[in-house]
Amino acid sequence: MSSAKQLAVDGGIPVRDVEKQPWLKWPIYDENEEKALLEVLHSGKWWYVEGHQGKDFEKEFAEFQNAKFAVACTNGSAAIEIALRALGVGCGDEVIVPPYTFIATASAVLAVSATPVFIDIQGDTLNIDPELIEAAITPRTKAIIPVHIAGRPAEMDRIMEVARKHNLFVVEDAAQSVGAAWNGIKVGSIGDLGTFSLQASKNLNAGEGGLIVSNNEEYADAAWSVTHVGRVRSGRWYEHRVLGSNYRMTEFQSAIARSQLRRLPDQTEQRDVNARYIRSQLKDFPGLELPKEDPRITTHANHIFTLRYNQQGFSGHTYPEFVKALVAEGIPSSSGYVPLYKEAVFNRLEQGSGSWCQAGRKVEYSKLSLPVCEAVCQDTIWISHVLLLGTKSDADSVVEAISKISCAWK
Repeated sequence: MSSAKQLAVDGGIPVRDVEKQPWLKWPIYDENEEKALLEVLHSGKWWYVEGHQGKDFEKEFAEFQNAKFAVACTNGSAAIEIALRALGVGCGDEVIVPPYTFIATASAVLAVSATPVFIDIQGDTLNIDPELIEAAITPRTKAIIPVHIAGRPAEMDRIMEVARKHNLFVVEDAAQSVGAAWNGIKVGSIGDLGTFSLQASKNLNAGEGGLIVSNNEEYADAAWSVTHVGRVRSGRWYEHRVLGSNYRMTEFQSAIARSQLRRLPDQTEQRDVNARYIRSQLKDFPGLELPKEDPRITTHANHIFTLRYNQQGFSGHTYPEFVKALVAEGIPSSSGYVPLYKEAVFNRLEQGSGSWCQAGRKVEYSKLSLPVCEAVCQDTIWISHVLLLGTKSDADSVVEAISKISCAWK
């Protein structure tokens, strides 16, 4: 086999030499972000309370995300905790969550002394399976946290139907899905509260930061109160009516976020163009399964391009072998999450290392097995949104690398 056709992992020439042909660097910024930061610096008003950047960003983000209200905070993890506290979720309550997500979705539930109840996901969407929700509801259930994984909206019609039937709150974890829309409505504004992350890897990047959005003024005010050390908007400065903390975002972060928000529509469109192209090239590819298409998804944020791998389509080569080979060809990719209920933090009771709130039902997470999630964690490849911001030639590199691996393993 010639070195050109030999896999890079076996000593061949990679499809993409990232030193000679580097991928687009993230974050993307220019003099606009520099100007915004200098404006804050020279104003001397670096604090949300004194400045205008944070308040302006909240208004602009709420409008962008089809919400009436937005509250900026320190990060996306805190945003979920703030949302739960704002809705009165606490000790003894149960919150239904998916296990295929970043830990904050469930650890925020522990942080408010409630109990995470994991239910399985759909293998063809990677999102929570709405048909499993009702069976998990108990008299202690207070809320559901659907996660819009990888930029793909969850099935919000069915989720909201079940939630309203059982009088449950819905907190949308939209950390990976800024700008995504379900039936023309932006995610985060469909449930009672929605949460977002501005962490460095996210499509809207301020280094760190988060937001809570809502169309319900009472819930939004409650989130503001938790974020501002338990104050209320109409109260005195030293008047603290609820348990909160200082979760405020700085004026510097808000200034960057405002500049980044202006870039987001064009970036979302570019990601979508390249994601659709790659899908078109791989849709009938043996050994690969793409997430199912759904016309109700009117905008996909494409934070992660996902593929499910079947080794039978690659002559029995294993999933770790495929990921390793793809990276060697110059395509940054990874294997993603493990089932959250397998993390040690959720198994403290069984390990004898202490436990969380014991007012409710004691869930033995170590005995939990959710087969779809466990299968997804063993066969799903992640490709970052940054690769989708490039040219058609960049998208072709992804397709070419997968085709090369397939041919080499036949």
